[in-house]
Amino acid sequence: MLAAGGDLTVARLLEAYRSGIFPWFNPGEPILWWSPNPRMVLIPGEFKTSRSLAKMLRNSVYEVRSDTVFEQVMRGCAAPRANNRAGHPGTWIGEDMIAAYCALHQLGYAHSVEVWMPKKSFQFQIEGETRRQRSNEMDSASLIPTFPQRGKEQSSPLPAGEGLGGGVFGTAMSERCPATKLSSFGCLAKSSSADSPVEWPVVTPGSQRSIADELELELVGGLYGVSIGRMFYGESMFSDVSNASKIALAHLARQLERWQFGMIDCQMNTPHLATLGAREIPRSEFIASLQELIHCAPITNWKFDPDLFT
Repeated sequence: MLAAGGDLTVARLLEAYRSGIFPWFNPGEPILWWSPNPRMVLIPGEFKTSRSLAKMLRNSVYEVRSDTVFEQVMRGCAAPRANNRAGHPGTWIGEDMIAAYCALHQLGYAHSVEVWMPKKSFQFQIEGETRRQRSNEMDSASLIPTFPQRGKEQSSPLPAGEGLGGGVFGTAMSERCPATKLSSFGCLAKSSSADSPVEWPVVTPGSQRSIADELELELVGGLYGVSIGRMFYGESMFSDVSNASKIALAHLARQLERWQFGMIDCQMNTPHLATLGAREIPRSEFIASLQELIHCAPITNWKFDPDLFT
């Protein structure tokens, strides 16, 4: 933790992210600013796709979209069943955070990746999850010894079943470093000097579907984060059905690889992200790479290619 206090204005948030710093605090606490060492990152081309996930990406009933319901995705991540950042259950994504990142979204800096499912399929899957859970409980019950009591056999009670959960990216002010022309990541960098700050373009996110289209679909998972240049800062993700957050992250990684993004910031180490290819690097290495990537030409049309997994 580097500091406490300040505010969540767009200017301060952008300056923080450009310096490798992010806010993380509980509602009612001062704003806390963090820059972990080491730093968990995912190189887009290093995303690990298991056989089962690859099959699901090719043949599932899911539909993946971007930037259509950003606030709804944030609220999905804020729900207690979805939010396990660094082992802390609860809703660290409060109303102030939602308002701040929605402002970033309106300016084209914050983005969501959404996983949708037809409502009937969603209902069938939830019922299937419930049936599997009950079946597991029955299998477990058959292994629990019974004890006679007043001439009758009674089984010991089973523990309550766990609800469906989702993964998270982790726990997603110095002067801005002067920009230099760099090409390590194969992108076009923008040159400036300390006396000439970079002018950041305003990117307007566009809806890919009409409201009428949403009537037959259910949002079942997704993620959100911040993009500056060719750097993506993952903040949080959620799943209401199995593997929905993995599907969202797989699409994000594949699209960012096509756009020549250098890193996805995962912030802090989680076993879930490690299985997907994320790894820790020293903070000094993270900051050095970050200073290259944030000065690359940004993506102004944040719309995913339809053939990512076809």
